[in-house]
Amino acid sequence: MKAELDAKVSENANKDQMISELNSEIEGLNSKLSEANTKVSELEQGVTNSETALSDLSSELEDAKGKISGLEAQISELQNASASSVDELQNLQGEVSELNSKLAAAEQEKADLNTQLSELNTLLLEKDNKLQELSSSLGDKEKLIEAQTTHIEEVESELGELKPPDIGAGGFASEERITCPMCGAVGANIKQTEDKSKVLSYVGHIPMYAKKHVCKKCGYEF
Repeated sequence: MKAELDAKVSENANKDQMISELNSEIEGLNSKLSEANTKVSELEQGVTNSETALSDLSSELEDAKGKISGLEAQISELQNASASSVDELQNLQGEVSELNSKLAAAEQEKADLNTQLSELNTLLLEKDNKLQELSSSLGDKEKLIEAQTTHIEEVESELGELKPPDIGAGGFASEERITCPMCGAVGANIKQTEDKSKVLSYVGHIPMYAKKHVCKKCGYEF
């Protein structure tokens, strides 16, 4: 009898142990269930948010489709305009090419002209140098001629004073016929000299001047 009682006590103890283990397992499962419910709630909220976002995206997609249609229409118009623009561009490119050819020819012509100008400047410089040399030589010769002419005039004047008077048809000296219109002086008082303002001709480079009379008394020239 006691053995049966001990067996039942032992069996009850085992059952209590099993119940305790089952309760622990149930608590663990309840905890997992609570976590699962929380995740489900979060997922449901995520689904709701996703549906809202999907709705927004659908609206944006429709707007984008409308914009795409408008852009396609603009592209079509631009393509049509581009065809004519291509023709204009080709024409402009042809004109540019022609202008570049003309520019190259003009630059070559400019280079040739610059070369010719440089040669002409060199030649002109040489001629200027020669002209300066000739001018200097001519100036020296003119000074020499002027000095010789002055000397000749002085000699002629002295010879005129020393020369006996020529007797004309009326028995008077020819010099006496020339009278100063200012003071009335005649004869030896009237000197004949060259008029440097009147060149009659040239003998080589030497000028031949006209003659004029100068009154020795009053200095009047006539």
